[in-house]
Amino acid sequence: MRSPYELKKEIEARLKGYLSRDRDGIRHELLNLFVKVKSLTIPQIYEKLQKQFSISYHSIASMVGIIASRIGILHVRRNAEGTNSIYELKDQYVDVVAKILGTT
Repeated sequence: MRSPYELKKEIEARLKGYLSRDRDGIRHELLNLFVKVKSLTIPQIYEKLQKQFSISYHSIASMVGIIASRIGILHVRRNAEGTNSIYELKDQYVDVVAKILGTT
């Protein structure tokens, strides 16, 4: 099993790779939202990002899914009604994400 340090380094490498393919700044802004707000639903993210970017609801849902599953920095909770999932940036990765966003 990997140590917490090794895990953070792995997450850092995944994030850098993910952001390196960000041509128009959407991924950067999406991660920035999670650093600022910590807990969001897809409709909330869509509402904020569609003001700045021409992007579809499904594209945002796809990006959040990738960040949650492949990168592994988001915690997913179902809300009480079971309608929209709530995505939260895991506490142990807030500093890693903020550092990478500051350097890219």
